[in-house]
Amino acid sequence: MRGGRKVRAGIAHKLEAMSVPEHAPNETYSYLGPAGTFTEAALAQVEAAKGKTWRSVSNVGEALDDVIEGRSTAAMIAIENSIEGGVSATQDALAVIPGLRIIGEYLVPVNFTLVARPGTTLADVRVVNAHPVAYAQTHLWLDKHLTSHGHLPSTSNVAAAASLFSSNLADAAVAPPNITEHYNLDVLAHDIGDNPNAVTRFVLVSRTVAVPERTGSDKTSIIAELPDDRAGRLLEMLEQFATRGVNMSLIESRPIGDALGRYRFNIDLDGHILDERVADALLGLKRFSPNVIFLGSYPRADKAEIAVTGRYEDASFLAAREWLTGLIG
Repeated sequence: MRGGRKVRAGIAHKLEAMSVPEHAPNETYSYLGPAGTFTEAALAQVEAAKGKTWRSVSNVGEALDDVIEGRSTAAMIAIENSIEGGVSATQDALAVIPGLRIIGEYLVPVNFTLVARPGTTLADVRVVNAHPVAYAQTHLWLDKHLTSHGHLPSTSNVAAAASLFSSNLADAAVAPPNITEHYNLDVLAHDIGDNPNAVTRFVLVSRTVAVPERTGSDKTSIIAELPDDRAGRLLEMLEQFATRGVNMSLIESRPIGDALGRYRFNIDLDGHILDERVADALLGLKRFSPNVIFLGSYPRADKAEIAVTGRYEDASFLAAREWLTGLIG
């Protein structure tokens, strides 16, 4: 077996050796609740979770703690929104909690209704309870129809609606369209989202497990830091991918927190770690970056096939390595 195949086989062997600890449960999945959230809708797309126990939690940290501490097999968490970009709480948690692996992604179309206690009219609304992300996606509608309203932040979209029964601080809430299936509320307005094409991307996170087989429609998520703040360092990092034909579908910076001007980068790559071009790019990145976190390779939710030109196909990388091996005997 030639050198390139040995490298790839070695990576595959190490990945296959990773498994869920024996004490991990097999029947529980955590999600941001309560029932009726968009996160629950994402979890409903997971075949393995159907018929199993679903554990409602209050925030991303609690969901990931469930996984790390063995209360849940996996947790569904929001990671990106087509309007607001990356979910910072999720990105930061994945950067600092070791032993986690993304095993799948799911897309949920997002729209909202304005709901209130029975008997309330739109003219009665002075304060609106809404999750900050939901508020950001509906503020144009709210500003137009409730020009002097106040905003009371909530921990989730469903919690915003539920709070109307436990407190009089808000007169209405921004909630998912199916909220009336769970609570006795009047809908004051439908489809109040500012962008009808809004989509939230969710990821299913487990403890470190074997990477699934390549499908030809895969995504790889990583986190990387620059070695220092010298001019051109970001370009050097990006060249690790550009020179190998690896497209980045997402790149966002987050502060590391130890000093001003220090950032880590959350990156999604088109392709699988067992694709030669992706593996080679990660090897180059590891030589460059003082800290690279591999979050997982997993099937894309949109099932879009990754197009690769000839010089970036596996065969080209293997042929180049075989050529070099032949030169040195």
